[in-house]
Amino acid sequence: VDLAGETTKFGAPPEALDPLARAAAESTAVSLRGLMIIPPAVDDPDDARPWFRRLRDIRDRLVSSGIPAGALAELSMGMSHDFEVAIEEGATMVRVGSAIFGQRPPVAG
Repeated sequence: VDLAGETTKFGAPPEALDPLARAAAESTAVSLRGLMIIPPAVDDPDDARPWFRRLRDIRDRLVSSGIPAGALAELSMGMSHDFEVAIEEGATMVRVGSAIFGQRPPVAG
């Protein structure tokens, strides 16, 4: 989900989630499992909390509107430096590659 509108990241805007989730829930070719966010980079992990909380609130709203809870069971949010905050906010999946494998070399560009 694209909550921050960053040009370097892609995702569905919040206003597109209702029809997108309904179409996925009704599809036999697609299996919606949840929502994912990569918030803007922050130095203090707690500064990512509002983004994680907002995604959880969006998921809860979608479920309340009739999207099956099983289709939104996963909240993929949090990375190596902020996964503790993400878990506190309801993450069911975290991405901790750099904590395991180390930092990636910078991309030339």
